[in-house]
Amino acid sequence: MVKAYITPLLREPGEVPVYNLDGSIVDKVRLPNVFGLPVRIDVIRRAVHSALTARIQPKGRDPLAGKRRCGESWGIGYGLARVPRLDNGRAVFAPNVVGGRRQFAPSPLKKIHEEINRKEMRLAIMSALAATAIRDFVIKRGHHVPPHITQLPVVVVDDFENIKRTKELRQVLEKIGLWSDILRAAEKTRIRAGKGKMRGRRYVTPKSILFIVSSLESSVINAIKNLPGSDYATPFTLNILTLAPGGHPGRLTVFTRSALSKIAELYPVIKA
Repeated sequence: MVKAYITPLLREPGEVPVYNLDGSIVDKVRLPNVFGLPVRIDVIRRAVHSALTARIQPKGRDPLAGKRRCGESWGIGYGLARVPRLDNGRAVFAPNVVGGRRQFAPSPLKKIHEEINRKEMRLAIMSALAATAIRDFVIKRGHHVPPHITQLPVVVVDDFENIKRTKELRQVLEKIGLWSDILRAAEKTRIRAGKGKMRGRRYVTPKSILFIVSSLESSVINAIKNLPGSDYATPFTLNILTLAPGGHPGRLTVFTRSALSKIAELYPVIKA
């Protein structure tokens, strides 16, 4: 059983319209209380830092690197530095010679991952969810939100998950008014500066719409994969890196109606 989070709400979440595949409003649904929580940017950025550092692989050196040649110092009287040498006079082992060991080499014991409490990470995800319902945060992130969409997040009917082709998905987004944000990500895709372009990450694409569906087996996921800058998730696979990329909350998000009800079950909030 999921334990409820008891806190005073910053605001009442209110109701948002439900769009069908024709772009028309067919119903209204009340947002769960999690969308009324205050946006804790400090907690979100700490959680993002923890998630990013958790992906870094520890790097070290072979303990015997540069130490596999047996040499000894010749001592004084040869007019040479007193570093370990082979019989032929070649210097070995010392940090300042060719083929020698590295001084202060990286250690795999170095602590890279900034750990975070589970409750703190959960609070960050809930806070990032609340930011998706605030238009000012979404606009500040750079998303294109048409004037007629005054209430966020965008909620669509469950038939949205049955879309199979990107062409059909584009038509739905055009009717709702969200296609301009996809175009923004496509137009601002650029070539990365620096050596990263030679290492398999040549292009940088801005983040666009986040689609939250009820299941990873939904056919619409194959259509979403072709949209630049777009991501998909389920209520069970939500993470702070998709909700607040770079530590900046307020991502433009599209929920299916069933996914929104699952959010209410997984992140219950009781008003204090």
